[in-house]
Parts: sequence; C-alpha cells; structure tokens
Amino acid sequence: MHDIRAIRETPELYEKAWAAKGSSGKVAAILDFDARLRAAQTAGQVTQAARNEASKKIGQAKAQKDEAEVQRLMAEVEALKTDLANHAEMERLAGESLHEILASLPNIPLPDVPVGADEHDNVEVRRWGEPFAISNPRDHVDIGEGLGMLDFEAASRMSGARFTVLKGQLARLERAIGQFMLDLQTQEHGYLEVAPPLLVNDAAAYGTDKLPKFADDLFRTTDGRWLIPTAEVPLTSLVMGQIVAEEELPLRFTALTPCFRSEAGASGRDTRGMIRQHQFNKVELVSIVAPEKSEEEHERMVGCAEAVLKRLELPFRTMLLCTGDMGFGARKTFDLEVWLPSQGKYREISSCSNCGDFQARRMDARSKQAGAKGTRFVHTLNGSGLAVGRTLVAVMENYQDEDGRIAIPQALRSYLPGLTHIGGKA
Repeated sequence: MHDIRAIRETPELYEKAWAAKGSSGKVAAILDFDARLRAAQTAGQVTQAARNEASKKIGQAKAQKDEAEVQRLMAEVEALKTDLANHAEMERLAGESLHEILASLPNIPLPDVPVGADEHDNVEVRRWGEPFAISNPRDHVDIGEGLGMLDFEAASRMSGARFTVLKGQLARLERAIGQFMLDLQTQEHGYLEVAPPLLVNDAAAYGTDKLPKFADDLFRTTDGRWLIPTAEVPLTSLVMGQIVAEEELPLRFTALTPCFRSEAGASGRDTRGMIRQHQFNKVELVSIVAPEKSEEEHERMVGCAEAVLKRLELPFRTMLLCTGDMGFGARKTFDLEVWLPSQGKYREISSCSNCGDFQARRMDARSKQAGAKGTRFVHTLNGSGLAVGRTLVAVMENYQDEDGRIAIPQALRSYLPGLTHIGGKA
C-alpha cells in the first residue's frame, strides 16, 4: 500500500516510478478519488455539526413550549440525517475506489534501481567461482533417472505435471541440503528458526502483497485459506497488526517449508525437470527492521544467501534487477543465479528484496521508539536462502561424474555420513 499524503505532495515522482514498473497513468485517478473522499468526509462533518446544533435547539424550543419551532427543527434534523447517510455512502464509495486502485499498484523502486523493461536490462553486480569444466554435461533429469532416484512418471500418475518423486540417496541429499541451509542461517547468521503454518488467511496473503493481484498463482482451500507460495507470507505476518519496540529490531526469521504455486503464468516454461514445480522446499529469510536500516539489511541478507552457494562451491553471479523485472512489492531486488552446465548459463536460485514500508502499511506493522509519542511503519525484507530443489539441481549437474554419479559437496558430507557420492559409497 502507498502513502496517499506522499502521492499528493509528489505526484510526479509516483507517476514516473509506476511508469518504470509498467503501471502508468494512475495518479490522476488516485487524486480524483482522494479529493472525492476528503470532500465527502468534510461534508459529513459539517452536516453532523449542523445536526448536533439543530438537536440542541430542539431542547431549547421544548423548554420554551414553542411547538412549531420544535416541529421545524425535527424536520431539519431528519433531513440532515438523510444528508449524512448520503455523504457516508459517497465516502464509502470513494474510499473503496481509492483503496482498490492503491492496492493494485506496485511498490516504487529506489533511485539506484536501473530502469529497464525486462531481464535483459538487469545489471550484473559480481560473480563468484568459475564454471565447472564438464565434458558433455547431462541435465539433472537424465542424471537422476539414470540413478533410478528421480521419478517424474510416478509423480505425474498421482499428481499431474510439475511434480517430482525423489528416492533413496537423492531424497537424502535433498533433505541434507535443506538442513545445511537452515543450520547455516540460524547458527552463523543469527536468524531465528520458525515452524510456521502452511495455510494462511486473506489478511496474511494481502499484507504480503500476494492478494489480490496474484490470486491465480496461489492454491486455495475449500475453507477459503491459501497454501503458502513461500514462507515469506507467514514469517512476515508474525508482525501483522503489531507494534514492535524498536529496541527489539532487527527481527530476523527463517523457515524451511514446502511452497505451493499454481504457476498460472508459466505455461510452456521449464516444463522439463525440477526448475519450475507446483510444490518445492525452500529456506526463506525475512527481516523486520527500522526504516533507516533497510538498505544495510538488504546487503546483509544477500550476503547470507550468497554464503550458501560459496559453501557448496557452486559458481554464481549476483544481479541487480531493473524496474521492469522486479517483483510487485519490491523497492530493490538482487537475484542470485547459479551456473547450470547442461544449459550453459546462469539460472535464478534466490531473490532478495527490500520492500520498504509497502507490506507494513498493508498489514499495519509498526515500531515505537522508547519515550516517543507516535509509531512508524517498519520496513520488511525477504529472500531465499535458498530454493532447495534448484540447489539440488545445481549440485547434481555441477558435481556429476562420467560414471553417472554425483559427488557430494564437502559442506554436505557431515549430513550424509559414509557417503562421498550419490550412486555409490566410494
């Protein structure tokens, strides 16, 4: 959600920012609905004051036994009551229209975000590691099926497309990757582990900007709740409707959860393998911070996500997303892209976003300084630390050998005692 006062004061800034995100021409309508809303509120206040005054005079007229004046004033009060109802209805309609248009508009980018149309305009910030030299690399599907540990046919029979069955040592490797990530983020980076609900209500989905815009990308239950598309939703919602003491900030949460996405807009994209699934596991990172700390926290979060790839010795690059490729709720986003030998290119494995006060306004999450009279909206940040399935894909492809086995990265070997390779003990 957006600060209407800021839009009134700097309409040109918002028009330019929304245009950069593909949502131009909205400011005039916003200011029109805002003017109608305020006019209805003012008219209602004036009418209420007149009604109160007339009601007061009725008592005086009764005391003077002026029945004609009493009747006239009562008729005036009744007419003002009708006017009040009309003003209230105008206020409701204008308020709903204003809320609807504000809720539909994306966050505005920070000034240092590059302007661009799509992923081709993203800016590479840095690279780490050199791509593995692998002759005739096979993709993860061929590797997993060759080992008899990846079964898409069974998944399709029971669930349909975009599901996967992992078996044996490959299932253990996937579990080890998630556990390693969670341990790294909690034990070394100071995130608090949370086991959140996997079902949330409308308020939580709306507060984290998933509703109403992305309803088609979510799975809804028969009782009206939503399967989480990412643990960002319940983790950020821990402060929904709360006032947090600023002395307690920053709050840093992490969770390893299944995530569920309908992939409504992904028809024909990454249909082979595990890159784009309806269900997958992910370690999520969420930070709740004071406004002046959010940019610093953003850099820290990106570093925490990068640390996973460095420990696994997987080559990657860090990209600053342009305005046209950023998510709806983000003010600034860095993507981590890991090297996949079979594709000969880098693919997204993590996205870390600074949302500013955008989500906090939608969920009314505030902070209060000790001794201060008022409150202010917190800033929220979220990122993947990392997507477990895509990390498994990267490990399978980068650590494959000529015998069809997968070498286990050194950082994971303590989680898989006795194993140095998937597909063999030696």
